[in-house]
Amino acid sequence: MLNPQIKAAEALRARPPATMTDPVELLAFVRQAQRDAVDAECGPALPLPVVVDVDAGGVPCRLYATRADAPVFVHVHGGGWMYGSIEAADRVSRRIADRSGCAVLAVGYRLAPEHPFPAALQDVETVLTFVRKSAAELGVDASRLAIGGDSSGAHLATIAARRQRDAGTPLDYQVLIYPVIDPLLASESFDELGAYGLTRESMRVAWETFIPDRAQRLTPDAAPLAADLTGMPPTLIITAEYDVLRDEGADYADALLSAGVPVVHTRYMGVNHGFARKLAVIDAARAATDQVASALRTQLTF
Repeated sequence: MLNPQIKAAEALRARPPATMTDPVELLAFVRQAQRDAVDAECGPALPLPVVVDVDAGGVPCRLYATRADAPVFVHVHGGGWMYGSIEAADRVSRRIADRSGCAVLAVGYRLAPEHPFPAALQDVETVLTFVRKSAAELGVDASRLAIGGDSSGAHLATIAARRQRDAGTPLDYQVLIYPVIDPLLASESFDELGAYGLTRESMRVAWETFIPDRAQRLTPDAAPLAADLTGMPPTLIITAEYDVLRDEGADYADALLSAGVPVVHTRYMGVNHGFARKLAVIDAARAATDQVASALRTQLTF
């Protein structure tokens, strides 16, 4: 059964009128509506000792920390590669920093359609390079480095993690919350769960906007399952029962396990796509965020 808190959360964000059909106008409306709903959906900002905006090699970021020389979690927000921001993910970043003891570096990567693939991926990789080079200046310990995010942010995170492995600079851990994995949109959950928010059509538009070239979508830098997954970092995957991305997240967990990668896959019941950042209104959001924090604390070895 769908948790009634999901419906309560949906009522907190403005929806575009049916008469609004221009893509540019719709994009601007949805971006603004998400910004306007942050306080209602996510609650007040948890105060932390360190919250500072950072220019990470030209990529805007925000650093959250509770102590010096902490391990680093690079946090990549979701939003179909077209929406989302550091501000939209701010409350989750703060909660993870507070409960994990890690420094969290939130990435303000460039969005499509203004900046299509590979701009967002390049920005995430720029941030990883910056963290390693500027750890002393930031007051963090980049020798213990994890990455993660939700939805399209999880997609960027795991592609970046695989590329870091290939470059000989492997990351220590990855956190993937209802990750986008399959550009073919082939899993059965798309047929079963399209009435609960995210749909096959909305994901088709997201993929086409982010990577207009269909052939490019099938390469390892876009489709995580097209790559050899041996040697990927230990992984936490969180999926949602009423999410069209549920099955591809589970398939990715299975593929990582088959490649010998340690994986914990947790499915949160009664919730849909996007639940995890709505800390003020969905109990499971707080549980999932705290699970992420606990895993980071354990994996990055305090």
